[in-house]
Amino acid sequence: MDEELRSLLDRVRRESGGSAAYEQLAATVDHDELTAVLTEPERPLWAREIAAFRLGVAGDRRAFESLVLLLNHRDPERCGSAAYALARLGDPRTARAAAALATNELRTAYALHPVRLLTALRAPESVPALVKTLRPLLLPHSPYGRVAVACIEGLGELGDRRAVDILTEALAHPRLARQAAWALRRIEAGRGRGRG
Repeated sequence: MDEELRSLLDRVRRESGGSAAYEQLAATVDHDELTAVLTEPERPLWAREIAAFRLGVAGDRRAFESLVLLLNHRDPERCGSAAYALARLGDPRTARAAAALATNELRTAYALHPVRLLTALRAPESVPALVKTLRPLLLPHSPYGRVAVACIEGLGELGDRRAVDILTEALAHPRLARQAAWALRRIEAGRGRGRG
């Protein structure tokens, strides 16, 4: 069993009270049964999460909308599970959805997993979205340091020279300077290998 699935099942077992419905969703291999859970009324969130996750990691695109909703959830564990499944889903809409969530300034507190997902996807939307998300986080006293660090690390991983200006700005922020310097070194190293 996938370690992420095991972790999700352990977490939601408590939420479900170990019910028969939980055992069925954990065991079934029927994608139609899992898909039905996503649309049936009055299904609890934990059941929808199991179904969406299992469909997502199996590459069944019927899970896309549910996974995006979970990626935007206030519970970081749910966001993390959704990001993991979306990274494996292979749906071309994923990067656009992650970029929309990451760059929504009203939801910055919940942007950590969309930012990490954008890095993992390495999509055309990734660098512009990470730059746009990071820019307001460079203002003094921004409370979203973890999101800023994830953006900087993602830009370093992606190695795209379009990030140089904003990473140079980030050098002026003591809490971000070390990560920004690392990201800039990564980009320069990539340039030496013909990237950027």
